[in-house]
Order: sequence, then C-alpha cells, then structure tokens
Amino acid sequence: MNVEPYLARLNYTAALQPDHETLRGLQAAHMRAVPFENLDIVPLHRPIELDESALWDKIVVRKRGGFCYELNGLFAWLLKQAGFDVKYLNARVFTGAGKLGMDFDHLALLVSAPGKPTRWLADAGFGDSYLEPLVLEEGEQPQGLRAYRLEPSAGGYIAWQRDYDGTWERLYFFDLKPHDFPAEYESACLYHQKSPESSFTRRAIISRVIPDGRVSLEQDRLIITKNGARQELQVNPEEWPGMLWEYFGIWL
Repeated sequence: MNVEPYLARLNYTAALQPDHETLRGLQAAHMRAVPFENLDIVPLHRPIELDESALWDKIVVRKRGGFCYELNGLFAWLLKQAGFDVKYLNARVFTGAGKLGMDFDHLALLVSAPGKPTRWLADAGFGDSYLEPLVLEEGEQPQGLRAYRLEPSAGGYIAWQRDYDGTWERLYFFDLKPHDFPAEYESACLYHQKSPESSFTRRAIISRVIPDGRVSLEQDRLIITKNGARQELQVNPEEWPGMLWEYFGIWL
C-alpha cells in the first residue's frame, strides 16, 4: 500500500510533514471525506475485519466509512507514513447515564512528531466531535462554535466537549498506556457487532462533516446541522439508497 490513493480518497493535496499543520489537515480531511458509519453491522450483518489490508479495501478502494476501530486503525497507518509517532489508546465512552463503557470501548490515538515534546489526541472515528486534534494539556481549546478540554483524571484524562448551547458534556476517558492494534481491540469490536447492549446493533447510522456542520442519516431521519442550527427530515426506507449516494458517496 502507498499513501497516494489514500490521500486522493481524502482529497488531501498538501505536502506530508510530521507537524501540527499536517496532522490538523489530515484529520479534518478524513472527517470530511470518510463517514462514520455502522452499515456493516446494521443492516448488512457483515463481519468487520481490522487488519490493514481489509481496512484499506473498505475505506480506500470501496470508499466506505466505518467506526472507530476501522477509521482510526487506518488513520494511524497514514500518520505513521507521514512520519508521526503514533500510539493506540484505550478509551472508554461515557453513557447517557454517566457511566463508563468497557475497556477498549473506543480507539483513540496519541500522536507526536519525532524529537518534539508536544503530544496530540487525534481521533477521526468518534463521530460528532473535534475536527482538529487536541493538544494534550489543560485548558479550553476552541474549535468554531464549540470548544474542548482535556481534564486530568485518576490514571488518565477525560475529553470534554462544549456544545453549541454552551453546555459541557463528557465524551470519553482515556489513559496514555500504548496498546497493540488490532489484537487488543478485537474482543470489543466483536462485542459492538453482536451485543444487543451496544448502540451499534440497535440502529443504522452514517455521518460526516460538511462545511459549517455535519450531515447524518439515522434510521428514519436525515439530520443536517449548520452553524449550530439543526434540521431534521423524515426519511422512508426506500429513500436510503439515494441519500447514501447523494450525501456520502456510498452505493451498497
């Protein structure tokens, strides 16, 4: 595999350098071009493979999306090709009830440039969250109409997001211990494909960044958010194929 087809998939044309500008540009391009989606789980019921060749075929060749293990798994490969040091992190997502999910519930990335002290939390696979990587330090980090902060917590950090209405919500907890991918993530990936307790087995969802916002297709709703304003449209099942193609460039 070489990087050129991947960069073309992302519509990324700038030079690759292991610096903040490149990292920021690659993550933003990834989130605009490659949707967050679980269509292999619902409705296709296809097993998800995490080896690099399978991820390459799905995301680059077939121009599909995926969820965190897939998107960040292949994104990490690209960052390494650009010269970054990348570590795979164990992240645990907060539920609506404020509880933490299981170990390896989510894959996030710790990224640095060789010989440089700055570390970034990079994530192209969490869906509706930060478009640019976050510096691993305390303090508010504004991004458009939203803001983010990383709060030190026992054994790690909590990633927070300030939403359009000004309220703060916890996204996930992560620690800085490096892990092996895909081996240590396969069990959690299987859980999210099979368990009725996983949100990924309950409904189909696909979402990506658009200028000034995001477009999402969830079961019977098309949701378009621009500049913090949210619009919802009812969708019939027969409309799904056309909308997948129109908004996400996907034909199943």
